[in-house]
Amino acid sequence: MDQNNFKSLKLGFIGGGNMATAIGAGLIRKGILDPKNVWVSGRTERTLTFWKELGAQATFKNGEVVEQSDVIFLSVKPHMLDDALDGVVKTLKEKINNKLYVSILVGISLDTLTEKLAVIDSNPRVIRSIPNTPIMIGEGITVYCTKNTHQEDIILIDRLFSFIGISQNVPESLMNAISGLSGSGPAYAYLIIEALADGGVKMGVPRPMATKFAAQVLIGAGKMVLETERHPGQLKDEVCSAGGTTITGVHAMERGQVRGSMMNAVEAAVNKANEMSRIFKA
Repeated sequence: MDQNNFKSLKLGFIGGGNMATAIGAGLIRKGILDPKNVWVSGRTERTLTFWKELGAQATFKNGEVVEQSDVIFLSVKPHMLDDALDGVVKTLKEKINNKLYVSILVGISLDTLTEKLAVIDSNPRVIRSIPNTPIMIGEGITVYCTKNTHQEDIILIDRLFSFIGISQNVPESLMNAISGLSGSGPAYAYLIIEALADGGVKMGVPRPMATKFAAQVLIGAGKMVLETERHPGQLKDEVCSAGGTTITGVHAMERGQVRGSMMNAVEAAVNKANEMSRIFKA
């Protein structure tokens, strides 16, 4: 699908917060979407002003977003989904049939989404996705699974997410596990960058330089893994000269249980996603 084909796509967001901004604003700024074909509903004038300044169509009416859009992103907080759909019902002129909905709500299954969407659409096509915030700069990860969709829907969404990072269709059974890895992962990476920079500052490196270099360390290391396709352990070993500075630093990290802490962070996030799935089950 050619990039220009998306200019006519009418994309809607119920909820105009951070993740909607990462997706919608990211695609607008990259020239993929025509802002006048992007519809966004929000609860505050501040949120709507941001979208208006981008050239998008902003409204307080959730139903208007559904009516005007070919693809509707559900981008509210998970606990706000029922209220958001109630807002659609109250502002919808007539019941919708067979539109495409893309959820970015953590922990809410395809079955639950389908049941809840039935209040506004008699035959919804549903995609459940987990994007992460680096999609805003075109370096994100989005995984998704589908229900009652057409092949054209999958191609469309996969291509759309591919403009802003890596996109992959996965079994729904992996969605919560992946949310604890790639969905929450940027927060873990920011923590590591901050800690690396703090270490540099402690040893005399100026703060701006330390932060810049720490961030580039993660970018470079990540690209080495992706582009060489070598195991990160092998790449780590190649930096660690016998009796050198790096292996001494790695030893200090192992004493601090960094490896176990990272694994624990992923596990804790996945357990929370599983808990949310139980809470939000229809």
